[in-house]
Amino acid sequence: MIPRYSRPEMVAIWSPENKFRIWYEIEAHACDAQAALGVIPKESAAAVWKAKDAKFDVARIDEIEAVTKHDVIAFLTHLAEIIGNDEARFVHQGMTSSDVLDTCFNVQLVEAADILLADVDKLLAALKRRAYEHKDTIRIGRSHGIHAEPTTMGLTFARFYAEMDRNKARLQVARDEIATGAISGAVGTFANIDPSVEEHVCEQLGLKPEPISTQVIPRDRHAAFFAALGVVAASIENVATEVRHMQRTEVLEAEEYFAPGQKGSSAMPHKRNPVLTENLTGLSRVVRMVVVPAMENVALWHERDISHSSVERNIGPDSTITLDFALHRLTMVIDKLLVYPDNMLKNMNKFRGLVHSQRVLLALTQKGLSREDSYRLVQRNAMRVWEEDADFMTELKADPEVTAALTDAEIDDKFDLGYHTKHVDTIFKRVFGE
Repeated sequence: MIPRYSRPEMVAIWSPENKFRIWYEIEAHACDAQAALGVIPKESAAAVWKAKDAKFDVARIDEIEAVTKHDVIAFLTHLAEIIGNDEARFVHQGMTSSDVLDTCFNVQLVEAADILLADVDKLLAALKRRAYEHKDTIRIGRSHGIHAEPTTMGLTFARFYAEMDRNKARLQVARDEIATGAISGAVGTFANIDPSVEEHVCEQLGLKPEPISTQVIPRDRHAAFFAALGVVAASIENVATEVRHMQRTEVLEAEEYFAPGQKGSSAMPHKRNPVLTENLTGLSRVVRMVVVPAMENVALWHERDISHSSVERNIGPDSTITLDFALHRLTMVIDKLLVYPDNMLKNMNKFRGLVHSQRVLLALTQKGLSREDSYRLVQRNAMRVWEEDADFMTELKADPEVTAALTDAEIDDKFDLGYHTKHVDTIFKRVFGE
C-alpha cells in the first residue's frame, strides 16, 4: 500500500527485513531440531546462530536472486556468505521452499492479526464510550431512508459496537486457524525430515504443526482469514455510511470533526465534507476485493503449484495494512464525532408527529376496530401531513371516526417519546453486560 494509507507497525511486518528474519529463524530452529536427532553436527547448528545479530543485506539477496531466479536459494546463499559455506551445508536439510515460505507467511499473518485485534479493541472502547454518552439522545430511526420511529443515538453506537465485537471474535478465530506451520519436505511426506523438526520449529514460532500439508499449507485456512478481514471491512463501511448520511446538509445530525485550518473544497469555502468516512468507504472496498482471489487460491494442482504465490504477495500486505489504517481512522472518527441532538429533534418533528402512527394504529385495534379499518384511518390522516403540511395530532382529533374510538387524552398519550426508549437499558445490558 502507498504510505498515505499505511501505519509503520503493520508495514514493518511485511518488510523484506522482517521476512528474512523469520526465514532465518525457521532455518536455525530446524537446524537445532536436526542436531538433536543427530542428523547434523551440533556444532554446525550452533554456527547457524552466529547470524542471529547479523543484518541481512536485502540488496545482496536481490542481486543473487537476479541470477538464481529463486528467492529462497538467494537467501540461503547469502546466509552461507555470513556463516561460511562449510557450516551452511547443513542448513535446509530435508526441507523445501514452501516449508520456509508458508510458515513465514503464517507468522506474518498472525503478527498482523494481533495488531488488528488491538485496533478493534480501541474502536470498541470508542463506540462504547459514545454509546453511553448518547444512550438517551433521541433521534429518528429510518427505514428505506424514510422516517420510521424514534430511537436513540446511543443505540446506533451500541449496534455498531455489537457488530464490531462479533468481528473481533471472527478475527480471533481467523488468527487461530492461520497459526500453523509446515516443515514436511517435498510433497509433505516427511521422507527426508523427521516430523519432530516441524514440531520444534512451530513451538518456537508460536504455531501449531499443520496436520497434513502436501508441501503447501492448505489454502482454505488463508481463504477464511481474508474472508474475515473482508467482513470487518464491510462493517467499517456500514459505520461510515451512517456517518456520511448524518452529515448531509439537510440532515446534519452528526458530522466529522472539522479541524481549525481544515479546508473542505478548493472551490467552495463553505464546505465541510465527510472526507474521512468517504475515504473509509473506499478503503473497505480495497480490503474486500482480496476475498475472491483468496478463495480461488484454495484449488491448487496436486501437491503444489505457485499460482497462489503472486496473489498472496499482494493481498497479504495490502489487506492487512489497509485494514489497520481503516480501523485506526474509524476510531478517530468515532472519538471526535460531533453530535447534534437539537437537529435530531428538529428532524424528527419535521413531519409533525407522523413517527407515532403505529401507536395510534395499535390503540385503535385495542379499541375493537379491525386492523384494516385502523390502518385506513391512520393512513388517511397521515397523508394529509405529507401532502398538506398538516399536523398529525390535530388531524386525528378532528377525525370523527378516530375520536369515536379514542379520547383526546388517549391520542395525546400516543405521542409520548419516552414510550420508544423504555427498553434502552435492556438493550444496553444485552450488548455491554451488566
